[in-house]
Amino acid sequence: MSKLFFLIPVFVGLMAFDAAAQGSFQTDILKTSQGDLKITFIGHGSLMFTFNGKVIHVDPFSKLAEYSKFPKADMLLITHEHRDHLDLKAVEAVRTDKTVLVLTETCAARLKGGIIMKNGDIKTVGGLKIEAVPAYNLVHMRSEGVPFHPKGIGNGYVITFGDKRVYVAGDTENIPEMKKLERIDCAFLPMNLPYTMNPEMVADAAKAFKPKILYPYHYGDTDTSNIEQLMKDTQDVEIRIRMMK
Repeated sequence: MSKLFFLIPVFVGLMAFDAAAQGSFQTDILKTSQGDLKITFIGHGSLMFTFNGKVIHVDPFSKLAEYSKFPKADMLLITHEHRDHLDLKAVEAVRTDKTVLVLTETCAARLKGGIIMKNGDIKTVGGLKIEAVPAYNLVHMRSEGVPFHPKGIGNGYVITFGDKRVYVAGDTENIPEMKKLERIDCAFLPMNLPYTMNPEMVADAAKAFKPKILYPYHYGDTDTSNIEQLMKDTQDVEIRIRMMK
């Protein structure tokens, strides 16, 4: 698989909060035309981006860490209303009166004061272009005819940082809208059954839209070596495994 020189992986404790209390989280640096994007891998579906002095939290989940020790959010992105993605305790720990909140219509019923984005919306928020991508199940069902994530409710987000486009898929399967994405530099694709995708579905999607970097995330106990094996002959996609259980 090809190696990308703009990505420099590191493993450090976050200096912006009490590392002794939190332990260490893996971080990567993605070089962009407007400076470094620091990606902090909190776990599950939770990420933190730091870019040009701004902190963006994605789906903070208090089960993973003590969010009161984290940097406050300049922006919060919430993909959908399930409690491991919309965690009010974690949100309130990082939110201030200046935090810009981006969320779905369903989430807005529980969390006031945000910018609602529906599937397909494109907005510039806090100086960043954000695109809301559908996130839903086609195959995996809670019960007959009832998907874990129905179409039209949840979002994934493509965020543009300088010249780099970063896709955080949320809880979804390898849907047609995902496969049509273009020019994705970095993609976070969920890989946990029965709620999202198995490694074969992740590989199917990644081979279709070819992100330059693929991070499986929200993968629980899934054997991540499977996706590496499935993608070994795809030269244009680099697989990066981080602690995202």
